[in-house]
Amino acid sequence: MADKYLVEPDVGFIKEIGEYGGDSLKKCFQCATCSVACPISPDNKPFPRKEMIAASWGLKDKLVGNGDVWLCHNCGDCSTLCPRGAKPGDVLSAIRMYAISHYAGFPALGKIVNDPKKLPVLFAIPAVLFLVLGLIFKIFGIHWLNFSPERVIEHGDTVGHIAHHAFFHTWLVDLIFVPTSIFVVAIFALGLKRMIADMHANALLEGKTDKENIDPKGFVQSLIKILPTIMKHSKFSECGENTERATPHMMVLFGFIGLAFVTGFFFIVLYGIGIHGPYDALVWLPVKVIAIVSGIALIIGSFLMFKNRKAKAADQMSTYRDWFLIGLVFALGATGMLSYLTRLADAAFLTYLIYYIHLMCVFVLFISLPFSKLAHLVYRTTAMAYNEYAGRK
Repeated sequence: MADKYLVEPDVGFIKEIGEYGGDSLKKCFQCATCSVACPISPDNKPFPRKEMIAASWGLKDKLVGNGDVWLCHNCGDCSTLCPRGAKPGDVLSAIRMYAISHYAGFPALGKIVNDPKKLPVLFAIPAVLFLVLGLIFKIFGIHWLNFSPERVIEHGDTVGHIAHHAFFHTWLVDLIFVPTSIFVVAIFALGLKRMIADMHANALLEGKTDKENIDPKGFVQSLIKILPTIMKHSKFSECGENTERATPHMMVLFGFIGLAFVTGFFFIVLYGIGIHGPYDALVWLPVKVIAIVSGIALIIGSFLMFKNRKAKAADQMSTYRDWFLIGLVFALGATGMLSYLTRLADAAFLTYLIYYIHLMCVFVLFISLPFSKLAHLVYRTTAMAYNEYAGRK
């Protein structure tokens, strides 16, 4: 009978939590102030006290598949009120990063994304890929970059030739990004399948739900129900310490949504409808306005994120993963806007150079999605949907 109650701490897991930014864990003496202070913790099996206890004991299996670590928005209320400075918000953030790595797989690729020493390698991959493929196309007489239609007309080419250039420009980019997107979606699909199974098993074990099986229809209905909460960032507003985080996070979220819409729209126009350009006509103006506004939202939102995180540096742990993501979002928005502005100015060399850097940033964003903090968008949404489905309030 005694063996039934034996606990074998995973010391390696505790060490990794510290490396992910949760090194304040050892200060916790389990007073439960954090669970009382948290304004968004469910009444049934509230967090984060139970997670702090499990992390202190190195109980990895009770944490990696625990949906509650995703319900935490790291607002900072628990960390501010903690009498020992254990910073439960930072600990749960570290556990989430561990879970992201666990569900993503491909540890070698994950290390390239999250290791600052590997940053040059991460950007070198798309730099070489686009350069090599671009040179190969050039050898075969395919000029895949053409940002100055007026200049082509001056050399006697027709509008049809311009469309020909526009087609191959998009085709080369899609040749790289379509397989990359499929790879990313596959990683998330496999990760979500495991995560949902683990969350449900954990919820049954800890008495968070009385539903023996997950009804797909009911789960989807719960997902739809919580989408307004996510879009409005309502959970951020319920917290007292970091309410200012809501605005920049929403700007970045809607910036990405807008750019995803524009990308999907032109993809359908090009490959579905068969219109190959030119795309400078006034008919495309509404879509271009969405792209410009979305790009500006990324720039301003990421700048505000940087400013807020810098101001909270003494109270909130910031790791390379945090700064990497903020910097990448800013670079993505800035290079996109600059490439557009230099194109309008007919500064061909600058346009080519900046757009080349922009493509590198987009590739890094795509390939980093399952391994970086951006994965929160997928996993936290799923956890919130499951929590709604389980009926916890």
